Amino acid sequence: MHAILADMDLDTRILIVDDDDGIRKLMSSFLDKHGFRTETARSPIEMREKLAGQRYDLIVLDVMMPREDGLTALRGLQKTDGPPVIMLSAVGTDVDRIVGLEMGAEDYLAKPCNPRELLARIRTVLRRREREGAGAATAPAEAQDGGRILGFAGWRMDMDAHMLTDPANAVINLSDGEFRLMRAFVEHPRRVLTRDQLLDFARGEDSDHYDRAIDVQISRLRRKLATCESAVDLIRTVRNEGYMFVPVVTRG
Repeated sequence: MHAILADMDLDTRILIVDDDDGIRKLMSSFLDKHGFRTETARSPIEMREKLAGQRYDLIVLDVMMPREDGLTALRGLQKTDGPPVIMLSAVGTDVDRIVGLEMGAEDYLAKPCNPRELLARIRTVLRRREREGAGAATAPAEAQDGGRILGFAGWRMDMDAHMLTDPANAVINLSDGEFRLMRAFVEHPRRVLTRDQLLDFARGEDSDHYDRAIDVQISRLRRKLATCESAVDLIRTVRNEGYMFVPVVTRG
């Protein structure tokens, strides 16, 4: 396992965005020593300049920065389908973590954080993305016969294109986390899924079990689905148990 991770690290580019010179240097130096290829940016403006000319596999993004904060920058990244983001914040309350996850961050760490914990979180996010990519690559035959297209109540979900369209054929813009959560529901319809199960399905088996984060993500997903009248009660809350995806799901 360590050898596999090392190989993955060597090809992985990480962008560290923080207005604190010392923190940028510390994180960059530590990650470089562990085989990653890192670059840094002092602000969201500099981050976007670097993104325009270079592909990155992950961004470590500070929340509290002057002029433009990290949450505003994160919102812009979600609109452009940017790389996964791990948020860092000196304000480490549950509310702040929920807000970061709700806006589409893959993970959230309170500052000051142990560099080894940051390294572990980065590898967790990258492993999760790698598994998802491998899953899509191993099912070409299923995709050809329509098995990767799921339908329900007039909606259409293309697993390979990561696209959800409503009955009027309008595309619903979902973050990566929202798409994984939606996929968990449509792949396990008409059965009650607990919060722990949804965390495992939607964020990976090695993610933190953080019940409130799932409640927030489901609330956000419901709001996006509610743009269509037929989306009423697609996701039902089962008191003291979890959530259930109500419609019958068909393939092809």
